Formats: sequence, structure tokens, C-alpha cells
Amino acid sequence: MNGYPIFMVLLVGYISLLVATGYYFNSKQTSLREFMQAGKRAGAFSIGFSAAASWLTAGALLAVIGFFMLLGMGSIWGFVAPNILALLIIGLFVKKIRSVPAMTQPELLEVRYGSFLRTPVALIIIMVMVLFAVADIKGFALVLQIFYGISNVQAALIVGLSVAVYVSLGGLSAVITTDIVQYLCLAFFVLCMSFLVVEGATDVSGLDVSQMALSLEGNWWNPMSVGIPMAVIFSLAIIPGWITEQDPWQKVWAAKDNRSAQLGMVFGSMLVLLVFGGCAIIALGLQYIYPDISALGFPMGMAKAEPALLSFILAQNYSEIVIAFCAIALATAAMSCADTFAASGATCIARDLFQRQIKPSASMKEMVMVNRLGVLFIIGCATIGSFLIDSIIDAIHIATFIASASYFFPLIGGMYWRGGTASGAAASMITGFLCQSGFVIYDLVNTLAGGPPALEILHPVLMGHGVIVSMALSGITYVGVSLMTVPAETFRLAPFFKDKAAELVADFIDAGSSTGIPSELSVHEVVDDSRAYLQVAVKLPEDLEWHDCVERMALAHSHWISFSGKDSIRRCTRADMLSCVSLIRGNGSAHAWLEIEGSSFGLEDLKAEVGAAYNEIQEALVLEPVYVNQQIR
Repeated sequence: MNGYPIFMVLLVGYISLLVATGYYFNSKQTSLREFMQAGKRAGAFSIGFSAAASWLTAGALLAVIGFFMLLGMGSIWGFVAPNILALLIIGLFVKKIRSVPAMTQPELLEVRYGSFLRTPVALIIIMVMVLFAVADIKGFALVLQIFYGISNVQAALIVGLSVAVYVSLGGLSAVITTDIVQYLCLAFFVLCMSFLVVEGATDVSGLDVSQMALSLEGNWWNPMSVGIPMAVIFSLAIIPGWITEQDPWQKVWAAKDNRSAQLGMVFGSMLVLLVFGGCAIIALGLQYIYPDISALGFPMGMAKAEPALLSFILAQNYSEIVIAFCAIALATAAMSCADTFAASGATCIARDLFQRQIKPSASMKEMVMVNRLGVLFIIGCATIGSFLIDSIIDAIHIATFIASASYFFPLIGGMYWRGGTASGAAASMITGFLCQSGFVIYDLVNTLAGGPPALEILHPVLMGHGVIVSMALSGITYVGVSLMTVPAETFRLAPFFKDKAAELVADFIDAGSSTGIPSELSVHEVVDDSRAYLQVAVKLPEDLEWHDCVERMALAHSHWISFSGKDSIRRCTRADMLSCVSLIRGNGSAHAWLEIEGSSFGLEDLKAEVGAAYNEIQEALVLEPVYVNQQIR
């Protein structure tokens, strides 16, 4: 405890930097697009750093080192390889993900299938984000317990309050920016520890690095030591859930263009590989420093293998300031993940539950407030969960498996298979969720302490809490029920398939046109090398409720379509749905925005679309121009 005040001073300084970052971005928030999607301005490097930092939790790093110590390279299929492969695969989905006018996965599912899937999927995602945050809190609590004897409650408060402040202030922009700093801190820590642990192992064994590497059993270096069937089972169990995580999709939506998102995912996978490579080197050295731990084998030795690096740091008699910096580095890992999970879960709370189900007319200020409360809710639930779940990796896996079994097929299938129907998606999600939840409960109740999972004893294919079976049943249900039910309507398929979009807008060929935006309106314009974004403020009649506004537009003009509830409505006159004007809620009760984005080379066409949309709104409503002094960037 002697060095604890030093740690707290460093932590306060670090958190102050994060809070200042959040405050900076808070001053720039002008819409939900800014708050929840970082204004869609993030470049490839920002996306890469954030994607990597968001998946490198402190607890997971310690667990990965423990797995390397006990199982060697064959352990990569339980965590390391799925991390890297999932980011690469998400990169393949970028174009499709970004083509859909949605801010969250539940909203995307509503666009594709209808309203009834949105709430249950949002609840599942919130639960998954809570479980992921549990791993961060438990990992950081382990660090503080070993270094300073701090309780779980204190550790949770340190992480939770810090994250809640800067995330709720700056939204996703603050998350992405701080993730860059947090990744660099963590990578530097892993690099330093690699050198120090290997040096310590050299002193103990009298061998150099190459000699230590050669003296290990050949099986330690074999990534397929678990066998090809087990590697495939692990991959099928974990990767689908990580592909369909809400948080990396938010990074994809936040990218300034498709290329930046794709390169960001590839760059992020390389950054993850770099850190996990350092973990393997650390594990190599720790095997010689603590041979008794390695001799225990898996799973008996895991309880000692996870904190082995922390034990090494304390045993070296480093100065209090060095230990404090080590604790700060691990704190950055915990926060870089917790902030992403809290932001993703809170986005679903605000966007998919509050705005969709409770108050469609919610203003920007109300949405931000609910989002802030959502961050606190996610962190609070994760704190409670950290006392109920013992294994860090198990918390991550349980969350992943539930996501995989519940909505992998409705989500990915809906984006690429036009034959998928709402009934098929609902049946698939219910089947997968109930089966997987039942398997998890059975395993947790019947598995003996320190022993293999109860389901795995029954049959190897049931490893991973039976997720392979749950996913198979979910997939079969999705395809079977979809084939037996009525195909989806054209407007449900239009945002996902170009031919259907062309078919939809063909009916609206006579929609009104305009030469540009009326001069009396204030335009907020963001233009870069390839993309343009326009936002025009309009004032609604004081006596007109928001849902009445949406309904009047839909009745007056058939090409105005509300894909996901009454929180917004879109003027569908182009096959590219993103380049169609949308009418969304503004800051106050009588304030709204017209938004559009598209190619910067077609800027005048975008302005003409906005002008036409404004004329049509005037026909359906009695509008007044609103003058907003906004700087054009």
C-alpha cells in the first residue's frame, strides 16, 4: 500500500487528460451522428488503434499469458486467433455494413425485418456488453489487489467513474481518441515486460532466448497441438460472436469511408497480433521463472498462471513509481475496453430502447442524457457481475456464445440473403438464445470446481457451453422458417440489395426536385476528399407532435419512408439509401434536422435533394426557417 498514493496521483492525472478529451468533443456535438458515430470522420489509423484497444482488456492479457504458459501456442484458438480473424472478417463486411442507414445493430435488424426484433436484440447486446465489462473490472481488480491490496469495489469504482465521465462527455469520438493513447500505453508496457521477463528468465536459467525457446517441447510451439477438429470447434464457437459484436460495427460506421474502415480493421488485427506476440514472449520467460506453475498443467495451474506476470513485477523490487506506472498501463487496458463496451451498450439503451420504445420525439439533449445514464448502468451492472463470475475468460466466452447463438444468422443472413424473413429471424433468435442460455446454466451448475465443463464431458462438440449446437439449431431454424413464410417486402430489402433499391425508387420517379437549398436556411456542411455531409435545421410548428410530423410526411408523400419507428423518416428517391435525405429530431421540441451524405463530387446534387425535401415538408407542414450560427468546416 506504500505506493498507492503515487498510483492515485498518476491515475488522477491520466483521467484528467481523458476528461479533457471528452470535454473537447462534447463542445462539438451537433447531432446523434456526431455523438454515436463520431461524425463519420475517423481515419484508418484511428479505427485500427481503437479496434485493437477495445479488444485488449487487462484481464484477458493476463489470462492469455497464463494459457501460453500452460498450453503453449495451441491455446491461441481459445482467444488470440479469434480476435485477429474476427477483425479481418469484419473488414470484408464493411461495404455492406456502411450501406445501411442505421446507427446500431438492433436498428439495422428493424430496417431489415420489422420492429419486433429490435428490443430483444438490444437487450441481448446490453447483456453482452455488461459481461464483457465484467472481464475488464475483474482484470483491473486483480491488478490492484496484488499490487496494493485494493478491494473489487474500489477497483470497480476507479474504472467505472473514470470511464463514465469521459465517455458520457464526448461520445464515440472521445472513445476512439482515448483508445489511441490507451493502446500505445499498453503496447509499451507489454514490450518492456517482454524484455524484463526474458532478462529475468535468463538470470534464472543461464540460457539465452534462443536456447530457452529450443529447450521447450516441440508441442509448445505447435499452434495445432489441440488438433484440427478442436481448432475448428473453437473458431466456430467464438468467431461468429465476435464478428457480430456491436462495438466493432460502431467503429465501421464511424469511419470516414469504406476504405478507411477496411484498412482500419486490417491494421487493428496487426496491432492485436503485436501485443499477443509480446504476451507469448512473456509467457516463455515466466515458464523458466515459475516452472512449478507450468508443471501444474491446465486447468489446475490457471489460478496461479493468470497473475504470474504481476507476481514477477512485485518480486523484482522495482521502485514504487515503476509499479505505479505498470498499474496505470494495465488500467489503460481496462478502460480502453470498458469505455467501448459502455458506449456500445449505452447507445442501445438510448437509441433502441428509450428513443424507439419510450420517447420517439426525444431531443438531442435528452438522448445524450439517457446515454450518459446508460454508461453508468452498464458499469454498475458489470460491477455486480464481477462478484458473481469467477473466470475472466469465461465471462467473455459466455457473452460471445450468447451473441453467436442468438442473432448471428438473423444479422449476417439478413444482410446477404434476401430470402430471410422476419418470422425466420424471430424463430432463429428465440431458438438460439434459449438453447444457449440453457447450456450455459447447465454448465455453470454442474461443472465441478477445477474440473472440465460438464457439457464437454458429455461430448467434445458441446465444448464452449454447447454453442456449436445452439448455433446449428439457430441457423437451421432461420433457413427453414424463412423458406416456409412470406418473403420480405421490397422496402425492407431495398437498403441491403441494390436491385431492390432500384425497384423501390422506380415507383417514385416523379418525386419533386429543386435547384438547391433555400437561401433562408442555415447549412452545416462537412466535405472531405470523398464524402460530403449536409445538415439543415428546420423549425417545426410548436403545436405539432413529432410522431404526427412523421405520419403527415408519410401520408403526403409515399416516397417518405420510416424504416425504423417514428424517430426519423427518409426521402427514398435514390438507390443509395445513405444519399437520401432523412428528417430527424433536433435539439428542442420544435427543432428538426434534414441530413444527407454522399459523394463530395455530387455535392450540388445533394443540395438539390435537400432543397426538394424541404419543399415537400413545407407542403405537408407549416414550417419556419431556423437560423443557426454554425461554423462550416
